[in-house]
Amino acid sequence: MSDHERSVLRISGADTRPFLQGLVTNDVEKLRDGIVYAALLTAQGKYRADFLLVPDGQDVLLDVATGLAPGLVQALSMYRLRSDVAIEQTGLSVSRGRGPAPEGAFADPRDPALGWRAYDGRPSEQADWDALRVAAGVPESGVELTPDTFIPEAGFDRLNGVDFKKGCYVGQEVTARMKHKTELRKGLARVRVAGSAPVGTEITAGGKSVGTLFTQAGGQGLAYLRFDRAGPGMEAGGATVDWDRDGSTTA
Repeated sequence: MSDHERSVLRISGADTRPFLQGLVTNDVEKLRDGIVYAALLTAQGKYRADFLLVPDGQDVLLDVATGLAPGLVQALSMYRLRSDVAIEQTGLSVSRGRGPAPEGAFADPRDPALGWRAYDGRPSEQADWDALRVAAGVPESGVELTPDTFIPEAGFDRLNGVDFKKGCYVGQEVTARMKHKTELRKGLARVRVAGSAPVGTEITAGGKSVGTLFTQAGGQGLAYLRFDRAGPGMEAGGATVDWDRDGSTTA
């Protein structure tokens, strides 16, 4: 699911920010400083959708992968109940560029390497965005982020996508428990890749399953690894995979 295939929703109404605050993983009050990265989870703490919340006056724009947009609208509408909230699709497009955000644009909160985003129709800068996000260890909707994902394993803390000090939200109990009471046994890691393999190829070592290799670019890749099994001799299809433990993106 390419990051270029984005939809922009508009959340409006008097209850917009309290409504979102009770649902998403991050603190909506941070909108005063710019874009907020967040996710909507299931009650069991698993990934449902990730998105960027964008301040637009009293409204909030929601920048989400197009393939996730219909399900997200349905889920938000289910939670709306009697709140004074309207959810609508817009015709806005997402523009991207590297470096500091120019006037009218917003810095991407996940990592400085991802540059800026804008919603005013300006042209995007041409860049190898996959290579940039792999080098920064940033997972993508529908690729590294799937319905089986727990966001602590995907590095959402490092990506500024979760606030462990805010109040309750959907899936908060499981997320907090994983953060504070357990040591992660598996998670997203940046790896070195010699050769290539299809996205989703199983990684093995010594005949045992170690994890799954996803996006690859510039000799690097993003993979979910079982940390207790990861080590020398890892392979994924015809590619060899090496992992430096200090390069784990879940830290």
